[in-house]
Amino acid sequence: MASHDAAALEQVARDVAVLAGRLIVQERPAGLGVAQTKTSLTDVVTEMDRRSERLIRDELAHRRPDDGVLGEEGTSDAGSSGITWVVDPIDGTVNYLYEIPAYAVSIAACTGDISRPEELVPVAGAVYNPVTDELFHGHRGGGAHLSIGLRQQPLSVSGTKDLGMALLGTGFGYEAAKRERQGAVLAELIGDVRDVRRIGSAALDLCSIAAGRLDVYFESGLNPWDRAAGQLLVREAGGVVRGAHQEPDKHMVIAGPAGLVEQVALRVLADG
Repeated sequence: MASHDAAALEQVARDVAVLAGRLIVQERPAGLGVAQTKTSLTDVVTEMDRRSERLIRDELAHRRPDDGVLGEEGTSDAGSSGITWVVDPIDGTVNYLYEIPAYAVSIAACTGDISRPEELVPVAGAVYNPVTDELFHGHRGGGAHLSIGLRQQPLSVSGTKDLGMALLGTGFGYEAAKRERQGAVLAELIGDVRDVRRIGSAALDLCSIAAGRLDVYFESGLNPWDRAAGQLLVREAGGVVRGAHQEPDKHMVIAGPAGLVEQVALRVLADG
């Protein structure tokens, strides 16, 4: 069916992610900064999230009026086409606040029941870092790619097999108690890997796995909009994305080459 043309859905994701990415960079308020994190100006960050999501929703409504949308900042809207767009208008909001150039717009076209968001299946998606102008994109069966301007290259996960030589990516929640639990799990693993990176954007972490910039990644507490596009790209780049049992979920996401994923799973799931 035309509405399920994965390549066409990928193009929509690419176009809309770039539009939203340009918005959050070009219209970032001049007064937004670290010094304002405990004043009313922090609401500006939330407002930029909302403006980005509003743009995304408007563009999708224009281009794909029968589709549903599930977004971080707004309510879910069920469509009639069988496609639901799962969107994160700014993934890495703290990086955005601090002007650390590691935040992104993440957009994925998914199939499944919107009332069960954890079970939505991504079929196309794009993740755009507007500061570096890196656009990660792909669709099911079409591979994963990185486009920078007019240059495009295919993506492939790391060939590293030895966990001791693996660069591990992870992330932490905002709640102190959750960070303590996540830190305890990491402490059990940190001596078994080459080193650890914490980028601050789950979408970009997953893209880094797809690009082979990180060897393996795990994180708990991710929502569907944090991971939908990224998990598609990892799989299209030849990698595996799993959860505590089979599919990734809020409890756990582990991504990378199959061998490394299983080695990490043996450790973090036993401790988690």
